[in-house]
Amino acid sequence: MTTTTLTMVGMPPARPFSSEECAALARAGIIDAREQADVLAGRRRFTVDEYLAMERAGILYKSDRVELIDGVIIIMPPIGDRHVTGTNWATTLLVPPLIGRATVQMAGPIYLNDNTAPEPDAVLKRWNPPGSGQLGRTTPEDVYLVIEFADTSLAYDRGAKLARYAVAGIPEVWVANLQAQEVTSYAEPSGSEYAAVRTYRAGDSVSPRAFPDVVLAVSDFMPPAGEDSVEVD
Repeated sequence: MTTTTLTMVGMPPARPFSSEECAALARAGIIDAREQADVLAGRRRFTVDEYLAMERAGILYKSDRVELIDGVIIIMPPIGDRHVTGTNWATTLLVPPLIGRATVQMAGPIYLNDNTAPEPDAVLKRWNPPGSGQLGRTTPEDVYLVIEFADTSLAYDRGAKLARYAVAGIPEVWVANLQAQEVTSYAEPSGSEYAAVRTYRAGDSVSPRAFPDVVLAVSDFMPPAGEDSVEVD
């Protein structure tokens, strides 16, 4: 069993707010004017609704590399070429056999609770047919599998972030370790831990537990090791 705890240790840095942004938060009604000093000092935590309101107010943007964890808006590392390639390959392989059975969500949030909304690289979720008119936030009850591709974010993805997925009851998480060229599946959440942990390497195949007939060769979606360059939005 892997042991993880709900701490902020290993988290990427929190996004700072300038005095001008704090004033804009107050003008938009996201915070009380008296809370500006707490936001500036990094003491104020945010709800999901406040976090989403920041985009509508033009304080955060879709292109920002951030996510909300325990009320803290954290800065995610830039996405490198191998990270993008692995995510693209995995989702390309997953979509055809899952049409009509599950939706593959790329780089969208999962709303774990009122103050936590991580944005994993890919999510297998309840089928939402195109044109159905069904909207709504992705919650843990919708999710079959979360996939995280990790290079510089490896400690965070399989530590503090993984623990929050477990607490929320996400049934299975794959962490694709780009450094070691392997994929670890975490399943059977119990508290802040996963009871079933298995690592797959080149030459192995892996299947989502919810769809055992969908078989992916690790080598088919693991980009080659080597020098990486960073994509800049």
